[in-house]
Amino acid sequence: MTQTIQVQRLPHSDGLALPAYATSGAAGMDLLAAVTTPVTIAPGARVLIPTGLKIALPPGHELQIRPRSGLALKNGIILPNSPGTVDEDYRGELQVIVMNAGSEAFTVERGMRIAQAVLAPVVRAVWDEVATLDETTRGEGGFGSTGTMSRG
Repeated sequence: MTQTIQVQRLPHSDGLALPAYATSGAAGMDLLAAVTTPVTIAPGARVLIPTGLKIALPPGHELQIRPRSGLALKNGIILPNSPGTVDEDYRGELQVIVMNAGSEAFTVERGMRIAQAVLAPVVRAVWDEVATLDETTRGEGGFGSTGTMSRG
């Protein structure tokens, strides 16, 4: 299944490819850094990386912005608000909050694949306030209540 996303290119993205799937089975499209000069991120620091793109999502969809696993494993580059959500009515530039959780400085170069975007349907909720909820096996067990080991 495919959906069309309208995209407007900003001047600082000239010459860069539009987001694309790296393989035929990929769920996420790679977002490229539209930086005009290299941006070095110190360990523990965060920066906002532009993509140079504005979009109009189809009604009933969001664009989830997720980290790239290779950057996370090899360099400690994460997205602190992951997954980020781009709402269907947002019309500003797509930008990615990037954090260096590694131990060495990391430099973002122009055209670098910095994050991935996944188009997802949105289901809207309606709250139904009730006096009690049904019982479950877990009940009110919170963080860590199911343990860390497999029960199989």
